[in-house]
Amino acid sequence: MMARANLGAALFTDKALERNAVLLIVLALCIALIVIGYEGHLYWLWGLVLVGPLALIGLYDLVQTHHSLRRTYPITARVRWFFEWLRPFLRAYIVESDLEGRPFSHDERALVYARAHAAEDAHPFGTELDVYSGEYEWLAHSIAPNPAAPADSRVTVGTDQCGKPYQASRLNISAMSFGALSANAIEALNLGAKIGGFYHDTGEGGLSPYHLKHGGDIVWELGSGYFGACDSKGGFDPERFRDRAASDAVKMVEIKLSQGAKPGHGGLLPGAKVSKEIAETRGVPEGVDCQSPAAHSAFSTPRELVEFAAKLRDLAGGKPVGIKLCVGYPHEFFAVVKAMLASGILVDFVVIDGAEGGTGAAPTELSDRVGMPLREGLIVARNALVGTGLKGKVKLAASGKVASGAAIAMNAALGADWCNAARAFMFSLGCVQSMRCHTDTCPTGVATQSPARQRGLVVQEKAQRVANFHRATLRALHEMVVSAGLTSPDDFRPWHLRQRINVAEMRQMDHIYQFIEEGALLGEIDPTSVCGRWWREANADSFRANSG
Repeated sequence: MMARANLGAALFTDKALERNAVLLIVLALCIALIVIGYEGHLYWLWGLVLVGPLALIGLYDLVQTHHSLRRTYPITARVRWFFEWLRPFLRAYIVESDLEGRPFSHDERALVYARAHAAEDAHPFGTELDVYSGEYEWLAHSIAPNPAAPADSRVTVGTDQCGKPYQASRLNISAMSFGALSANAIEALNLGAKIGGFYHDTGEGGLSPYHLKHGGDIVWELGSGYFGACDSKGGFDPERFRDRAASDAVKMVEIKLSQGAKPGHGGLLPGAKVSKEIAETRGVPEGVDCQSPAAHSAFSTPRELVEFAAKLRDLAGGKPVGIKLCVGYPHEFFAVVKAMLASGILVDFVVIDGAEGGTGAAPTELSDRVGMPLREGLIVARNALVGTGLKGKVKLAASGKVASGAAIAMNAALGADWCNAARAFMFSLGCVQSMRCHTDTCPTGVATQSPARQRGLVVQEKAQRVANFHRATLRALHEMVVSAGLTSPDDFRPWHLRQRINVAEMRQMDHIYQFIEEGALLGEIDPTSVCGRWWREANADSFRANSG
């Protein structure tokens, strides 16, 4: 997939533009010959116009030293490059079925588009999914639906240690930084959040003017670079954080430990890309390499992490503070929970990011092979919080390929209080999954800093589509709550969610995974069980596992 993106991007390199310029000059000369030839009735020059440029291209291919195929097969080898470039577009629009596309299928994208446009989103003639496939899953319904279930339910985020609890929507915009997304995209997302009454996570790139322009609710994410709240050495600056966190728009603060697309990976924004605007947003020098370390410098143990969260909460005037992570070693999350019990300090919320998440770009190996998928990560976090009696106090959110009411309901069955979505909201802005997020050539103006490409993204229009998608998706979630005979998404349980194992067998989720009982980790627990082993390995004062 990356190879296809690189191939497309190669068409826009300086060398490619130089070659194109040479060909245009040759073509102009041929046209001039046509005109001269026409006056002299030299119609044979038409043949020269067709053959001349090809001959020059062939000659260039023979002598160039960069591509062996073109050197051996001049001109004809370029046909391969052309179809290789064309391949992703042909697959997406002609070859792929409605259910085959990755990471999101045509049907999944079409659902978001329809809801964003406030158009009909019903599906005719029954499901296209293979209900006997091992990939099929579904939610149980009741023969006694509950149409009296409230249409709008929200989640109160904030423990008794929090002075300013926040009422969160069941669906919010996940972390996407200014710089990865365009200014127009950030504005449209925030205005959409304002219209729809839900929050917009800044991503770790800092709290930009575009996040604040329209007054939508903000969750300020702090990564290991502490952008917007860092000192000259890249460390955390309490005073800068206090000043910015005081904004009325900032409703919560989120400490990013890792993310699904590239867990355990830092980043470097080259100085050439650190514009004045990005430098001001991040609080770093303009034109200087901007380092985002792999690990935090403000803490190094679970206990120090929760103490840092308490410090941020105080500096933010009592606003909720939480953590976001893609689960790696389960004992590490258990260690954070053990640190909360040992210190008496609670974080207000936890966001679990799944390995299937990701918006911009990430190293292929990390994106494909590192990090726990959302379902397993969510269950690990749910068991740790439920097993210690903290689940009702510390709220749990899910982030990773959420694009429908069904996805929210299924995550709720596994313990999520609400969900965050990134790519689904990008689709609502007009993203067409061209897979060029990291090349700065996004055709829809969503993931680019090019002013010319951003021009196509009209903030007011796209903001309404963001709000439309959110409203329609929550309406679909409510319909699922009613169908299940429940009162709230909080009432979904693991046994509501069924998974097909093979063509002749299905199981409830609690028959596939272990879901421990309330307070189970605080009493006697089987040390040979999975959760028992993770709890035994957890250490409140170290992320390393206890031995023995």
